Amino acid sequence: MIVGVSGASGSVYGIRLLQMLRRMDVESHLVLSNSAQVTLGHESEVTVDALKAMADFSYAQADIGARIASGSFKTLGMVVAPCSIKTLSEIATGVTSSLLTRAADVALKERRRLVLMVRETPLHLGHLRSMAAATEAGAIVYPPVPAFYAKPASLEEMVDHTLGRVLDLFGLESESVRRWDPR
Repeated sequence: MIVGVSGASGSVYGIRLLQMLRRMDVESHLVLSNSAQVTLGHESEVTVDALKAMADFSYAQADIGARIASGSFKTLGMVVAPCSIKTLSEIATGVTSSLLTRAADVALKERRRLVLMVRETPLHLGHLRSMAAATEAGAIVYPPVPAFYAKPASLEEMVDHTLGRVLDLFGLESESVRRWDPR
């Protein structure tokens, strides 16, 4: 699984996703945008080096020759957690300027699952059009909206439930989802 972390607020999603994949014994390939490295420092006690160590493999943003930039490298797909509007827009247009967006473009062209955890609000028409274009290209736009029916007792439970639902899209069971049951 490729994990992209962009500079949007919500670096906790990328951190927890890598931890969950490790616990599930799913090989992870991490690429961080330059802005993600800055945001990580503002939002978390986790350092860039510590985040990279959570992944099985990590790649520099400028390494466009990396394995994850090629369709011949087989993956389950990719999650961008969190996904900035800039990253979304590059993916939606196919005009990629970094390894993160190139890897997402490869996922789309190879018809692999691509989930974009877009973190922005409020949204203007340009944002919505980029989301529509990404969806038309085959991506799944998945803003990390909390499910309050799960009655999360902590921020960690809220994040884990959301990521569990993302992993459901890949057929991976994380055991962090409290399934809806009205009884």
